[in-house]
Amino acid sequence: MKNFEIENLKVHAPIKLEERSTFLKTSLSDEKKNEILNQYREELSQHQDIMYAQGKYAVLICLQGMDTSGKDSLIREVFKEFNPRGVIVHSFKNPTELELKHDFLWRHYLQLPARGKYAVFNRTYYENVLVTRVHPEYILNEHIPGIEKVGDITPEFWDKRLRQINDFEKHLSENGTIILKFFLHMSKEEQRERLLRRLENEKHHWKFSPGDLKERELWKEYHECYEEAINKTSTSYAPWYIIPSDDKETSRLLVAQVIHDKMMSLKGVKEPELSDEIKANFALYKKMLRKN
Repeated sequence: MKNFEIENLKVHAPIKLEERSTFLKTSLSDEKKNEILNQYREELSQHQDIMYAQGKYAVLICLQGMDTSGKDSLIREVFKEFNPRGVIVHSFKNPTELELKHDFLWRHYLQLPARGKYAVFNRTYYENVLVTRVHPEYILNEHIPGIEKVGDITPEFWDKRLRQINDFEKHLSENGTIILKFFLHMSKEEQRERLLRRLENEKHHWKFSPGDLKERELWKEYHECYEEAINKTSTSYAPWYIIPSDDKETSRLLVAQVIHDKMMSLKGVKEPELSDEIKANFALYKKMLRKN
């Protein structure tokens, strides 16, 4: 099996997104990529069944990226072999009136995976230091004490939110949740092509929104916010991976390999064993079943 050097994708030290490639050149054909991806899927699915039976670890997969970066199709392709009871996908939209009455992490906490399960967050609590930072007026909807106008939102406010995210993730990690975070790094040119395809292909018209073009104009601002958030929250217990995503097949394979390698490295994941007493009575149980 072809393995990529995924440690090169992991954020160990402060990075500049403009210095990270959005395309990973490989000699693999799309057919070969899908073949390797399928093997990862099957092995992860089998491993998750054991993990579910044991109930020791939970897994939180966080996906972030600009519009059209391929989050939806990646989720479909990477997790398609999983038992549906073992993985839950959450796509977070604009917060509701009720959610705005709680702290910014509350609605995400409600969707965290139980031990033995995966949760995939399609857009995450990081939106609260990305979208709201590019559009700080959204913060006013949270009615935070001391924040009456946009001018009250200082750089210290964002530092505090990033610290709270680190604390949140550390708490989860210390209680058995494996956290892997992926930024699907796509070029602005590739986004233009994908948006054009949505306009040119009738069956994809529903995916297009004029709002995508408005947000595209803020590309530089979003990348600056992503850069700071990634640099300040990539930790040993909740690392970020920068995934070159101009080619969707490659990005899916990279994400699958990161998850696969992490899960296969866990120690002590095994099916729970029956007690000696139950094992000793197997013959009796068989007799009872055959009798009835």
